[in-house]
Amino acid sequence: MATVVAAGSSTDIWAVANHPVLWIFALGVFAVIFVQSFIYIKAARKAGPDVGVQREDLTRAFRSGAVASIGPSLAVVIVAIALLALFGTPAVLVRIGLIGSAATETASAQIAATTMGTTLGGEGYNQQVFAVAFAAMSISGGAWMLATVILTPLLKRGGAKLSVVNPLMMALIPGAALLGAFSVLTISEVPKSWIHAVTVVVSALVMAGLLVVARRYHVHWLKEWALGISILAALAVAFVAHSSTLAAA
Repeated sequence: MATVVAAGSSTDIWAVANHPVLWIFALGVFAVIFVQSFIYIKAARKAGPDVGVQREDLTRAFRSGAVASIGPSLAVVIVAIALLALFGTPAVLVRIGLIGSAATETASAQIAATTMGTTLGGEGYNQQVFAVAFAAMSISGGAWMLATVILTPLLKRGGAKLSVVNPLMMALIPGAALLGAFSVLTISEVPKSWIHAVTVVVSALVMAGLLVVARRYHVHWLKEWALGISILAALAVAFVAHSSTLAAA
């Protein structure tokens, strides 16, 4: 392996993509995530009674978050599978384990590969190109984390001042920001094809229907599962629509 790695011009990407050092870093990232999750859960349970949140409410919140994460995690898995052939398992594990955007960081890697006269996975994609592309992707992801570290305290101070001046506005801004962000992401998908449009409509109808049923019949667990069910329903509809299009062609 040392000879292959030292050569650099070899197209045996897996000799470096699955290097033990990368595995150590990847496992280290997930170890930090697990430790942070444990600390946050423990802190929430400890602080809950002081702010009037009962243990049952916390348990329900944890369960809702876990269930709601199933649907979005499917998209992460699909992206991870697509990236495995280009970057190997350790690099992909680090990518999906940290804050950032797979699309943005993959674009950074593609730009880096282009500057070296090739493309990701294309002819000439050797160990040197992999190393440069991986470095570009890592720097791009690191910039997200650096921006979060720098901007979060500033936004926190601004939010504290705004909550004193106008508490109602501070209550509306986070919800409006989330609604705007997800609306932009959703609307951008609609014009791509009729399949995208149908998928968006179906997911919205299923989600709305589940929430109406949950509220009318007081089915609290359905609220927790609504997001996951709507995503699975949308994926099923998209698969059927895409398959029918291929069959017709």
